[in-house]
This record gives sequence, C-alpha cells and structure tokens, in this order.
Amino acid sequence: MLTVLVALAANTILAILKSLAAALTGSASMVAEAAHSWADAGNEVFLVVAERRSEKAPDRTHPLGYGREAYVWSMIAAFGLFAVGAAVSVIHGIQSLGAEEQEADYLWAYLVLGAAFVLEGISFTQARREVRRGALTAKVSRATFLDQTSNPTLRGVFFEDAAALVGIVIAVSGLALHQATGQPVWDAIGSILVGLLLGWVAIYLLRRNMAFLVGQIADPRAYETVIGWLRERPEVQSVNSLHLEYVGPEKIFLVGSVDLVGDDPESQAAEELQRLEDHLEERPEIARAVLSLAAPGRPPVEGAGFSGDRREQTE
Repeated sequence: MLTVLVALAANTILAILKSLAAALTGSASMVAEAAHSWADAGNEVFLVVAERRSEKAPDRTHPLGYGREAYVWSMIAAFGLFAVGAAVSVIHGIQSLGAEEQEADYLWAYLVLGAAFVLEGISFTQARREVRRGALTAKVSRATFLDQTSNPTLRGVFFEDAAALVGIVIAVSGLALHQATGQPVWDAIGSILVGLLLGWVAIYLLRRNMAFLVGQIADPRAYETVIGWLRERPEVQSVNSLHLEYVGPEKIFLVGSVDLVGDDPESQAAEELQRLEDHLEERPEIARAVLSLAAPGRPPVEGAGFSGDRREQTE
C-alpha cells in the first residue's frame, strides 16, 4: 500500500505542474507528459481501491474471498492508462506534426521535467525495492518475478513509474531537438513516442491481469512446496492430482486428490482429509484447500524430485 500511496502523491503533484508547463509552452511533449501523469494519478486511485477491496474477508457469498477484485480494478486502471495517457498523447502528437513554430520559453518545461524525474525516481525506487525483496524470497530473477507475481498493484506501479522515467527522457529529447533545429516536428514526435510507450505498458498490464482473472495457475515453486509437504505426511501414500489457482494477490485455491495409507473406513478417511485441509489452510497463501480420495488406479503425479507412490519408494 505504501508504494501505491507514494506513487499517487507524486503523480498528482506532477500532473498539476506538467499541465501548467504545457499551458505556458504549448509543447506537444509537455501535453503528452501531463496526460501521462493525470492518467497515472487516476490509476493509482484505482490501485488503492484494488488493494482495499481485495482484502475483504470471505463470506457466505464469496467463500474464497474477494481477492480477484484486485485484478478487476487493476484492469480498469490499465485501460485508463491506455485511453487517457496513450490515446491523448498520440492524437495530440499527430495533430501537432504540421504545426508552426511558436515562440516559447522552455525553461519552465525543463524545470518541471527535472522535478518530475526526481519524484518519479523516488516512487520507482520504492517499487524496485519491493520487487527485489519479492524476487529474493521467490528465488527467481526480478524480471520473472514481475511477470509472474500475483500482486497486480506492485506490477502496475513498477511499470507505470518505469514508463514515466522513459517518457520524461523522450519529452526532454523532443524539446531539445525542437530548440536546436527550430522544427516543432520533433516535439510532436516526442508526444507520439510517449503515447506508444504508454500503450505498450497498458496492453501488457491488461493481458497479465486478464490471465489472473480467468484463472492463472500458481507458479511451479508453490506447486513443488505443496506437493512436497503432502508427500511428507505419514498418512498420505501418494498424491494423485493437484491444482493450484490464484484467487487473489498471494492467495491460492487448492484442489487435489490423495491416496491414504491403509484401508480405513470412509468416516475415518474423511476425518484425515479434513485434518490435511485444515493444516494446509493454516498457510497464509492458501485461501481454501479441498482434498478428496483418489480414484482407484489413478497414477501419482510427479514433482518435488519424487515419482511414484510411497509403496514404490519403499520396495
């Protein structure tokens, strides 16, 4: 939540400053940057809503909780980035391609963009720090963690801040080339490039949030951890099926079937399955666990460096 709030405060201040600079200079690149910051500020509001709504406790109508709301609100935020930031920047840039050069003092634009780079850098550093911690915990690269993390707000803030820093460099380059050559076309091209950058980020975020919304399976590390734990239980002879699906940020719905040791009566087997489910649900990342007895003759699943059932391993 801290990362999102830092980004919201920074983007709100920058949106106001960039709008003033755009009005003073008439720069197409500054208009694009202002649209970018307004879109980002609006997106951060949606991301705050996403975090708060997804943390609601499970109830009778939503036994798996409200975690998937995070992906819904994050998709709305990504669409806003595309519609407001990307579309406005590209359209305004195209309209400015044939514009005549206007006398303007670009000092204010450079000062605002410099301040923007500092503030966006602070927000990006906060997001980058969280990504680094998450990657170390998951024992994967930062790029893999960013793509696979089930936390849509962290992914959204990181990519929006990264795009903001690149966009500022593009805007400064467009302004400088405009001044150096006297050709406003460079300023217009800067606006178009900022819009295309935002469009790419928005489409990527939309795609990732949609994947989690329709049922993204958990990463292999989580699968190996769960299957390893089940196979270590003395009452479990083999694990015959296992499905782990994200139902919210860092929340997993687990469904599986196991073959229990011995040939206990149905009532006793049900009690053992319930105990296994209860133990699994003690883990903070497991929102719900549902286990059943494996169908006769179904082969065990492989994983965790282990193949076959307990009888095969002891023969």
